[in-house]
Amino acid sequence: MPRRRLSLASFALEQGAASAVEFALLAPVFLLMLFGMIAYAIYFGAAFSVQQIAADAARTSIAGLSHNERDSLVSSYIANNAGAYVLIDATRVTYAIGDKPDDVNQYQVTVSYDAASLPIWNLYVPLPLPSKTIAYTSVIRKGGR
Repeated sequence: MPRRRLSLASFALEQGAASAVEFALLAPVFLLMLFGMIAYAIYFGAAFSVQQIAADAARTSIAGLSHNERDSLVSSYIANNAGAYVLIDATRVTYAIGDKPDDVNQYQVTVSYDAASLPIWNLYVPLPLPSKTIAYTSVIRKGGR
């Protein structure tokens, strides 16, 4: 059986495997971008939940008439409700509460979350990644006066 010789011109016009080659080149890039977007979306969702915990806890403090009552309300709110927020493991939540250092008429709640268990850290190492600790602070004017 004689072999057919392909010239350079006929080789350039050959389209049989072009789609497979294009897919093989572009699929890894597409999948990296897709999974990267999903992982970052999970991280941003957890960050939003931490921000909401801080804001809700600060709003809870308004009901307190004294420093101790505000601290107690905020502590119990965070302990009882942090696990109900999306993507948050309540055992990884820490907080600092009390008067704002430069204004005693305002109450400050800082909530931190150790995000080391989120899937974003399994991404390709050279990608720029955010901090493993998510922290938000909410400040509110004291109530009860």
